[in-house]
Amino acid sequence: MSRSDETMTPTVPADWVLELCHEQGFVLAGVAAAEASGRASEQDAWFADGRHGSMAWMERHVEIRKDVRRIIDGARSVICVADRYSLGEKDDVPAGFGRVARYARGRDYHVVMKRRLHAVCDALASKEPDHVFRACVDSAPIHERELAESAGLGSIGKHTLLIAPGTGSWILLGAIVTSLPLQPTRAPDLPKDDPCGTCTRCIDACPTDAIEPWSIDAGRCISEMTIERRGMVDPGLHADVGDWLFGCDVCQEVCPHNAMTTRNQAIQVHQAYANPPTADVEGRTPDASAFDLATVMEWGPAERSEAFTSSAMKRANLEMMRRNAVIAAGNASSQGDVGANLVSKIESIASDEGEADLVRSTAVDVLADRQG
Repeated sequence: MSRSDETMTPTVPADWVLELCHEQGFVLAGVAAAEASGRASEQDAWFADGRHGSMAWMERHVEIRKDVRRIIDGARSVICVADRYSLGEKDDVPAGFGRVARYARGRDYHVVMKRRLHAVCDALASKEPDHVFRACVDSAPIHERELAESAGLGSIGKHTLLIAPGTGSWILLGAIVTSLPLQPTRAPDLPKDDPCGTCTRCIDACPTDAIEPWSIDAGRCISEMTIERRGMVDPGLHADVGDWLFGCDVCQEVCPHNAMTTRNQAIQVHQAYANPPTADVEGRTPDASAFDLATVMEWGPAERSEAFTSSAMKRANLEMMRRNAVIAAGNASSQGDVGANLVSKIESIASDEGEADLVRSTAVDVLADRQG
């Protein structure tokens, strides 16, 4: 079918599709036309500058990222949805504990969202059996934020996250790519909003100076270092990691759109993210916001497996988590008796020739930082 033929095909009203999404508990839903990305040149420059850090896997399907129509044959529309996963309440982390990014404190969003998206797909397929529907939750190389913006769910902020009006950026995105020609929920000629104006709070607050307006240097991002990076973390950035054990929320914590207002608090957090996925994990706070660093440094495979049951934190392997704990423990070394105990454990790791190279080398670097 030619592009002119596609253009002439009448679109189907999206109301019934959005209703299906809301029935599945998604707080936001919209439809975007399946078309080429408007940020292809920015993506090319980002990769060329090496700003994707250690995430070499992102380069494997660059051409698909540039055009969502490559995901399925005859793609015409993208149904975009969002879950809210946090209200952004202030953390109260005990001494000697390392923090976890809020998105990873509840059940694994990949599983939670995809199960419900598949239910939407099944309902759509029963009514439109001649069309194809593919659910995507970080499982396909597409630009979810750009598509969600095109669908009218919100606008991309300077920290590169989608900001939904009245809700903020504590949201997770999913999509269904389909051959069904649905009517977009946002007028295509409507100019995109700038939700930030002159505000630079996320840029100013980023501990590692990883943020430029609408661009992230992933190689300096704490989330990339603690979640994606399989190797060493630059010792020069250890102090900036602070007490983050897995991920980082700083840019969202300071964003004015995430201020706790009456309207903001009325937007529902999905119940799957409201509570820890498993109970009574040793060394974890009751709300799963943090883990005891001394405990994590001593983890073996069984302890990691138990702690990460049904959790998005399983993205980080055992050596990565222990490496992260060593770095955060070094930053907590001034916390009285707790800090002294952490330093003792770091010294033990650094002197153990049987230790994993990544963990031991990190411990050596952390001790060198303290002595320097």
